[in-house]
Amino acid sequence: MGSINGVWSKCKAGWTRLREVSSLTLSKKSPPPPPPPPPGDSQINARWAVRVESGRYTSPPPAIDLQDGRSNPEMSRKLIEACEEWGCFRVYNHHSLLPPSLTAEMKEVARSLFDLPPEAKTKIGFVPPFSGYGRSTPENPLREAFGLYDISSPPDVEAFCAQIHASDPQRETIVKYAKAVHEMIMEIARRLCEGLGVKGELFEGWPCALRMFKYNFTPDSIGSCVLKTHTDTGFLTLLQNDESVGGLEIMNNKSGEFVSVDPCPGTILINIGDTAAIWSNGRFCSVKHRVMCKEATDRFSVVSGLLGRGDCVIQPPPELLEPPHLRRLYVPVTYNRLRELRRDNKMHAGEVLDLLRA
Repeated sequence: MGSINGVWSKCKAGWTRLREVSSLTLSKKSPPPPPPPPPGDSQINARWAVRVESGRYTSPPPAIDLQDGRSNPEMSRKLIEACEEWGCFRVYNHHSLLPPSLTAEMKEVARSLFDLPPEAKTKIGFVPPFSGYGRSTPENPLREAFGLYDISSPPDVEAFCAQIHASDPQRETIVKYAKAVHEMIMEIARRLCEGLGVKGELFEGWPCALRMFKYNFTPDSIGSCVLKTHTDTGFLTLLQNDESVGGLEIMNNKSGEFVSVDPCPGTILINIGDTAAIWSNGRFCSVKHRVMCKEATDRFSVVSGLLGRGDCVIQPPPELLEPPHLRRLYVPVTYNRLRELRRDNKMHAGEVLDLLRA
């Protein structure tokens, strides 16, 4: 499965980077932080865990401490602020939900799949809406992908493993990763509901897709945009970014300028999509993002997204239509119709939200 300890070392470096950019200083009387525990420990030592104080994290997007599954009003407030201002945030101290050893193993599975001979990948095939192997296209000539439509469905996960002819260790990793990521996505969705004062299990039964991407960056592509500016269609996306190769950029909604999202091992990136913007009655913004080629090397990422059920009507819950938010900003729309409007009108960067204004 590759060197787990090597990835763990990158995680330590990522936490150190968060400490630096947050300008966090220790008291003179405080002892230096201890080294982090090795992979496999159930919890990260609290003295090593990065504590990013509100307003002191200067490198976008905001970084939020998930406190290994514990919830509190302050955390909910920070999550809501990040969704309103950026539509994007990093999380850390999430390892009780998604252990670093498991994310490392999943990245190795992705690498091994992309290393298959072209004819073997092509033979795997593609099953709509997206399961199997997707080769590069004229629109995205440097990107190839593997995908699984719904990781919340054990039969779908097993079918995907059979489709790609997964080995027993690969299957074990995919099954464990699918379960852990789905639970983490649902936990974050619940906390967003909590922060808005919305009650109930609103996202049960919504599919959750998994994508593995490889960008084959070349010397000729350096400086070019290899994935055009877009927003995600779904509610939220969980991104396990490349630990060492940059390229992802998000738009600052205030300035309209793109800013780099540098690799930060040990953290997970969360993007808010168009569905969440409609559902929140405009409280949340869907983040515009793109991928730029910055060096001639391969770049890998593993992406999981909470979609919407095809026939599910996307609209704000009653709590978000009470004072002072009485006015509905968007007309109700099914998830399938939202996808059709984006596709048919070539509105891939959030423009569809203007089309749906009430």
